[in-house]
Amino acid sequence: MERRGAGLAALGALGRRLLWALPAYAAGLLGLGAGALLLALALYAGWRRRRRARERGMRLAARLQHDEEAAVRAAAAGLGAARGELPAWVSFPDVERAEWLNKVLAQAWPFFGQYMEKLLVENIAPSIRASNTHLQTFTFTKVDMGEKPLRVLGVRAHPGAHKKQILLDLNISYVGDVQIDVEVKKFFCKAGVKGMQLHGMLRIILEPLLGDVPIVGALTMFFIRRPTLDINWTGMTNLLDIPGLSSMSDTMIMDAISSYLVLPNRLLVPLVPNLHEAAQLRCPLPRGVVRVHLRGARDLRSKDRFMGGLVEGKSDPYAVLRVGTQVVTSRVIDDNLNPTWNEVYEFIVHEVPGQEVEVELFDKDPDQDDLLGRMKLDFGEVLKARVLEEWFPLQEGGQGRLHLRLEWLSLMSDTSKLEQVLERNRAIVTKPDPPSAAILVVYLDRAEELPVSGGLGGVGGARVPCSVGSELCGTPPISVQMKKTGKEPNPMVQVSVQDVTRESKVVYNTTAPVWEDAFRFFLHDPVNQDVDIQVKDDPRQSTLGSLSLPLARLLDAPELTLDQPFQLQHSGPGSRLYMKLVLRVLYLDAPENSGPTPPPPGQPDPPASAGSTHRPTHASPDHRFGTEQVLRIHLLEAENLIAKDNFFKGVVRGRSDPYAKVRVAGRVFRSRVIKEDLNPRWNEVYEVIVDNVPGQDVEFDLFDKDIDKDDFLGRCKVPLRQVLGNRIVDEWLPLEEVKSGRLHVRLETLAPSPSAALLEQVLHTNSLLQPARGEELSAALLSVFVDRAADLPLRKGSKPPAAFASLAVRDVSVKTKTCTPTAEPVWDEGFSFLIKRPHVESLELQVKEEGGQLLGTLSLPLTQLLASEGLVLDGWFLLARGGPGTQVLLRVQLGVLVSQQAEMGASSVSPDGGDAAPQPAEADEEESGAGGLRQRLLPADSPPEPAEGPLGRLQLSLWYHGDERKLVAIVHACRKLKPVSKELPDPYVSLVLLPDRSRGTKRKTSVQKKTLNPDFNERFEWDMSLEEASRRKLEAHVKSTLSFMSREKEVLGKLHLDLAQVDLSKGGPHWYDLREERSSP
Repeated sequence: MERRGAGLAALGALGRRLLWALPAYAAGLLGLGAGALLLALALYAGWRRRRRARERGMRLAARLQHDEEAAVRAAAAGLGAARGELPAWVSFPDVERAEWLNKVLAQAWPFFGQYMEKLLVENIAPSIRASNTHLQTFTFTKVDMGEKPLRVLGVRAHPGAHKKQILLDLNISYVGDVQIDVEVKKFFCKAGVKGMQLHGMLRIILEPLLGDVPIVGALTMFFIRRPTLDINWTGMTNLLDIPGLSSMSDTMIMDAISSYLVLPNRLLVPLVPNLHEAAQLRCPLPRGVVRVHLRGARDLRSKDRFMGGLVEGKSDPYAVLRVGTQVVTSRVIDDNLNPTWNEVYEFIVHEVPGQEVEVELFDKDPDQDDLLGRMKLDFGEVLKARVLEEWFPLQEGGQGRLHLRLEWLSLMSDTSKLEQVLERNRAIVTKPDPPSAAILVVYLDRAEELPVSGGLGGVGGARVPCSVGSELCGTPPISVQMKKTGKEPNPMVQVSVQDVTRESKVVYNTTAPVWEDAFRFFLHDPVNQDVDIQVKDDPRQSTLGSLSLPLARLLDAPELTLDQPFQLQHSGPGSRLYMKLVLRVLYLDAPENSGPTPPPPGQPDPPASAGSTHRPTHASPDHRFGTEQVLRIHLLEAENLIAKDNFFKGVVRGRSDPYAKVRVAGRVFRSRVIKEDLNPRWNEVYEVIVDNVPGQDVEFDLFDKDIDKDDFLGRCKVPLRQVLGNRIVDEWLPLEEVKSGRLHVRLETLAPSPSAALLEQVLHTNSLLQPARGEELSAALLSVFVDRAADLPLRKGSKPPAAFASLAVRDVSVKTKTCTPTAEPVWDEGFSFLIKRPHVESLELQVKEEGGQLLGTLSLPLTQLLASEGLVLDGWFLLARGGPGTQVLLRVQLGVLVSQQAEMGASSVSPDGGDAAPQPAEADEEESGAGGLRQRLLPADSPPEPAEGPLGRLQLSLWYHGDERKLVAIVHACRKLKPVSKELPDPYVSLVLLPDRSRGTKRKTSVQKKTLNPDFNERFEWDMSLEEASRRKLEAHVKSTLSFMSREKEVLGKLHLDLAQVDLSKGGPHWYDLREERSSP
């Protein structure tokens, strides 16, 4: 066979050489010369070269794709990403960075400065001079927009309300070196602006979209929420000394400027001439109305303290509700931490999504009111639900919650539902105002042929009949007195509905003013109400004309709209007011609330009936019990923070000492301070129990630690709904309200699982993820529903007690409300606890009388839950130290918190159960080893018995922590060590990273006394990159101390591992055979 194969190979080689000679034979046969042959060979060589280049390019592209995927997977190795799948944090966020736009703004900023200079000098200055007689010498002496342009930190696009609209939200930040100087020569006054900051969310609406260039008809710009504005004034004191401005203050000016930028104010920039929709775009109809029922609050913080803080009092809470420029304030409830307001307010909503309601609670004080907490909610959530009633958690308010009911009222353009709305409103008793049935929008456009000076009662002149009357306004002709000569007026308009009056801007020196303004009114009874309009000459407040219009006319008009010129009464014969009136009926498209609102927790229930003998066998929690999740917040690092520590009045630039505050679900966490670092790394983890109540955010505030007052370094936030929907959010968040900086966070929601199958894997994964600082990571969530108690012991005199229940797990304790005196109190309250080690923790419950007397106790080890079906116990539990029949009805359930890393670790365990994670039982305190961190972890309860090695076996876990950039080693246990003498050894394990044998790479466990099967469960860390770790080798020695006085150590076995051969992304425990000390690795 071998000889036959060699012959075939020789024939194949001969055939290939003959094929090379075939072109020469063909050329001779066809009579072609040598030149033709060379040309054919050259063409063939060129074709072959191009083919090889194309194949080489394809191979390079394939290699580039493979390298890119490998790089992403390598970056995910620290998160425990399994092979063959992308990590969860590889996502495409809705908010996109717009660096290209910032480059455009930087290039165009000098030209924008030229435009602003022309606008201020040629347009704004003449208007200011005409607005006030004291400012007739007002001029701009310097306009310099500086060299620092506006920056766009992020852009988010929304689908519009219709197909001809595009919505863009721009997160802008301007920290500029602008300098604008003004002078009023008459008063020798000079003032100006030197530096300004503006931070906020700017919405730009592209509308309408056209079928011709420039495609977009106009741009509408406004801030949805009030932006942060800070202006560095120069000479402000001199400017406020001018007559007419003395009543203003710096704060008032800032508030006025900020409010002017916020809805309902809009800036319209038409891009095409004669745009018919310009008036509608400038003042569009609202999207709807939201009726907010301010019910009450609970568990507010006590701010009133007496005797230097020794005696804790209560608070006097009140609420401030804001929607854009609309602000209302509730009444004050004295001395109450669980206030009830039962007040109703209505807000006009212009933009959804985007606009939000902000509620702040304050404690009323004689000097400065204290903040008790705040909450925000986007009206998009109300639009989806139509009716939304929740206990909203307060930010910055401890565990306090606010009870709101929000109703979305749609705008109807007909009267078909008006009677139904009026009938429903009559049945509603509200404070401080009755509910509205409709809204009126008055679009004030312009006027023409106004009289030169105020009419009725004028001095001199003739009486002129009004020839235009009933056709325009439905009123008979009225005569008017006018001056023959006089100065042109400065007209303004007052629009009133009942006791609510709105005023337009003042247009100076004209009888044909153009206002282009809009006013909105709530109507309680549109059938019987009127709208009154007065046109006045502003300096003299003399009447130029008036108009009264019954709103019943609107109810009969098409689409409840009147758009026409109206003849003014008590004015000139041709004096007309052009305006448009639109009425919309407010309809709640949702079923009425059939049942009463449940009382807020903390209020006592009515006493139980003495003759009632029926007792439920199981607890009856509501549908929300046990639906909480745990949010795990990884505060990783920040970049490019602002340097706040400057020396010698800013000549020498320093750094900052940053720290972070994290706020979510009423909890506040504070990181440690990183000294003198603009790119700090915290690597801290916080955990908090959260629910799915809308309107919650995870907020991050960064500060520079100083001796006196800490400086602000920026803030950012992530909507909690986004984290709950995606489960994991891993992003670099740009810092707002500062010129630079971003924050890297990783947020993960852990849903409790009613199964103990993955508990051991969760405990092992938590030991790998445990940060060097901070609390131990939670492994489970305990939910407890305290239903009621029965047969409580009576007090002296056979009086029933006023009882409450207190619950505690470790150092976390809560208590129920105190019920009215009864032997069978009903609490109906639920609580949740984070559980670190379910095998050793227990729930401690005590029932006490209001005075503190103990009525019964219960200690429930969580191991009972682990042994129960579904990790749930539901029923009556006997209380110790109480009466013979004293018992409490509880539902207790445990949910295991399975993180993404734990899931991946569980999927990587072999089905035959080769290497198992250690069984946790009890943990010791954290210890410091020589040269690094040594942390006691959960010791093994009943570790699997490994196959016997030559000198025994060692169980290790090796893992690379990508977030903290550390190599982690956990020494679990040794089994079946070989003694070298008759006495049992005192073993310990020493570790060293080769090739460096310095003190900085050495670690050592504690010593276990007199055993051949020691359990260590200790964790060690080395700071290094993943590339460096893969180049190291780990050497482990199992040693024993010979005697108390001797420094000599007896080596029981050695282990040598090449970390390049170890998968550091999984971190599972493995058993390794020990070898003799003199053996080669």
